[in-house]
Amino acid sequence: MPPTLVLVHGAWHGPWCWQPVVDELPDVDVVTVALPSSGPDPESLGDLTADADAVRAALAGVEGPVVLVGHSYGGIPVTEAATAELGVAHLVYLCAFQLDVGESLVGSLGGAVPSWQGVQPTHVQVTTPEAVFYNGVPPELTARAVARIGLQSTSSVTQPLSRAAWRELPSTYVVCEQDQAIPVPAQEAMSGHAGTVLRMDTGHSPFLSAPAELAALLRGVLGRVG
Repeated sequence: MPPTLVLVHGAWHGPWCWQPVVDELPDVDVVTVALPSSGPDPESLGDLTADADAVRAALAGVEGPVVLVGHSYGGIPVTEAATAELGVAHLVYLCAFQLDVGESLVGSLGGAVPSWQGVQPTHVQVTTPEAVFYNGVPPELTARAVARIGLQSTSSVTQPLSRAAWRELPSTYVVCEQDQAIPVPAQEAMSGHAGTVLRMDTGHSPFLSAPAELAALLRGVLGRVG
């Protein structure tokens, strides 16, 4: 059975961000996950536990092997949730946080968030998404993406991991070399946890700036698993 591709978005985003890549993979079974930590209502946002549960629920609905992809923050619930018992054959960290047990997103940054984030007790907002997330993305597509950005729960980025799935499962890290959100040296440091390291000459959102190239990269991973 060919592997299914399960895609987990990053902070402030939703499954919508993957659509250009999905369109490039019409012959691949693709599942996208909606993380409860991202959304418009600050009072109803979930934490990391809720996000991991959403990933597990998606995996439980898939038959056969899975290539599980996490983008940016999405690497954290992927790390928390993935198991071989749930069918995960390979993990892909797309300019993502590939952290270890006991680490959190904010903790990995030394406890201080970047200047482009506004932190509230319940949620975190992005102040300059155009420059941080969407360099290299066409202007019209950037405008549509910015209009859909939500809030991110503060609890999701401060809660530490209790599991590190990459210690048990093979993984690939994709370094995005023009990323303005996660500095390349930080990506390269985290990529040391992965068995394979690939690179894309894109910003933080290759699913919007280079969907065909990203789809080709993911096809390569699927081919190695299948």
